[in-house]
Order: sequence, then structure tokens, then C-alpha cells
Amino acid sequence: MDEREIIALLRAHDEAGAEALARRYGPLMRYLIAPILSDERDREECFNDVLLRVWEKIGLYDEERGSFTAWLTALTRNAALTRARRRLPAEDALEEEVSPDPTPEDMLIAAERRRILLDAVASLTREERALFWRKYYYRQSTEQIAAETGLTVRAAEGRLYRIRKKLRGMLGGEFV
Repeated sequence: MDEREIIALLRAHDEAGAEALARRYGPLMRYLIAPILSDERDREECFNDVLLRVWEKIGLYDEERGSFTAWLTALTRNAALTRARRRLPAEDALEEEVSPDPTPEDMLIAAERRRILLDAVASLTREERALFWRKYYYRQSTEQIAAETGLTVRAAEGRLYRIRKKLRGMLGGEFV
């Protein structure tokens, strides 16, 4: 079953669409979740949460904004990161409470920093970008990156170090 058929079934809320989604995209989703969540039960719950979220939010998917795979990848990664954050130990109750809502100024500064960083990453070579995204976006271990790219762990570490150094030079140390 191709991508368009799966999307059509999901939009019609046909359970065959959910089954086809899990069958076709399950390996990709599990691949994205694995480096972020170490507990097998957490990974499986996250996988099921993403399937449910796709089922509920398929109406929000817009072909004009990007591919279905990119949308699914972002949904999966964000769900895994959210679950991982919830698993972190609670902050000390004695610490001063900080407002969770960013100010408009904070949001503007964050957006500008994100744009600058993305521009710097875009200026890297294709191989450097691939390593950067694997390590810092998909949160893969250096060992996994090395195994999948044919590099030694030491070579992968060295390249990642040089990429960070190059970005630090481009960004003036601002993002260190």
C-alpha cells in the first residue's frame, strides 16, 4: 500500500490505515524512538502514542508543507523527547519557580537563534550535515552513527568534534 492510500484510509478513519501505517512506517518510527528512550516499555508506549496521534491529527497534515514521512518523523521524535523529559527527575521543590510561559521577547530571540543556527548548519557539507542531524536532532549514539556510516567510533567522534568547532567558529561561540 502506498503513502497516498494510507493517508486516505487514515483520513477516512479506516482501521486498515492504522495497520498499514504501523506496517510500513513502524520500523522508521521505532528507529527514531530507540536512541531517545532506553526503556523498552517506554519505547512501545511512545510508538503506540504516535500511532494514536497520527490517527487523531491526520487532518492537520498538509502535503503543501512537506512530505508525510517528514511530518511523521517530526511527530515521532517530538513524542519521544516529550516522554523522555517526563522521565527526568523532578526539580528540587525549594528552587525558585520560573514562569513556564516565555515572553514575546524570549520567543523572538529563540526564533532568531534557531534561524542563525539552521543557516550555519546549511552551510556545512552534505556529509557534515548528515552527521550533525544524526547526533543532535535524532540523538543517535556515536556508536550507532559509526556502525551505520561505516566509520570507526573514533573517526565519528573526531568528525563530530570538528563539526562543532566549525559551527562554533561560524557562530562566534554564541551557541556553545
